[in-house]
Amino acid sequence: MSNPDSSPKLRMVAPETPDVLARRLERDQINANREREFGLQGSLAPFRVGSVRALNAVPLTRGLEEEIKFAPPSALAEMLRRDELDAALVSIVEVLFNDRYDVLDGIAVASLGEVKSVFLAHRKPLEEAKEVFCDTASLTSVTLMKVLLAERGLKPEFKSLVDYATAAEKDFVLLIGDAALDFVFSNPKHEIFDLGEAWSELTKLPFVYAVWALRRGVHTPELRRQLREARDFGIDTLDQIIRDRTEYTEEFRKDYFGWHIHYHLGADEKRGIAKFIELLRKHGFAPLFEPKFVV
Repeated sequence: MSNPDSSPKLRMVAPETPDVLARRLERDQINANREREFGLQGSLAPFRVGSVRALNAVPLTRGLEEEIKFAPPSALAEMLRRDELDAALVSIVEVLFNDRYDVLDGIAVASLGEVKSVFLAHRKPLEEAKEVFCDTASLTSVTLMKVLLAERGLKPEFKSLVDYATAAEKDFVLLIGDAALDFVFSNPKHEIFDLGEAWSELTKLPFVYAVWALRRGVHTPELRRQLREARDFGIDTLDQIIRDRTEYTEEFRKDYFGWHIHYHLGADEKRGIAKFIELLRKHGFAPLFEPKFVV
């Protein structure tokens, strides 16, 4: 008969310390993110897709950067009109002024309140504005500013800002995107009329600056799926984007992505678009077309 004391004893594995567990979970998450990014690479072909090279658009093209054609908003709109792109992240007014696109539902660049990167910088009171110099890359922002000023009874002359280097010399200048942020970080002697904040105060609604516009007549179910996956990947890895990007300061990036910009297009954002259309019609913009959303 065998001796019971001679049977092998089970050995208990020492539990992982919190630090070891945290490092293992972090390593597993990094590997999972790499797999997601690898899965997105090369996924847009054969579609031609454009976006803006701006900080606020980074989460929407996460993993697709090598396949994207980057250009200013106004140039992307022209490329879409010439059928040189099948889809692009464009100003909402491009969709409202041209009845040739579908809008990818659920995704937008939007804000509720102060947006930080779309503003009219002014050295004199707004009521004294006779001419406003506008960033030539902008489409939506110029139109939004015209509406907001018209609601105040102001109708200045609008001119193109041909050189960002001269922005600080202007009494009234509209800037958007990274150029706007660069301007703020240069400590100008201007007051800032934030268009997102002004819109929210006027309407109590979000404002939608940009959407994925899909050229109508092109079969895009697979493209739509990839754009949604890229957005989901960007949102899921937003902490990494905030940590790894180098624009401005990490504190600002955390505040910008955490409070000022959001990327969903839901019922409130659609009400904001509808209100924008209403005010555009009120102030003489025509023709206008209702956006057609596709999932």
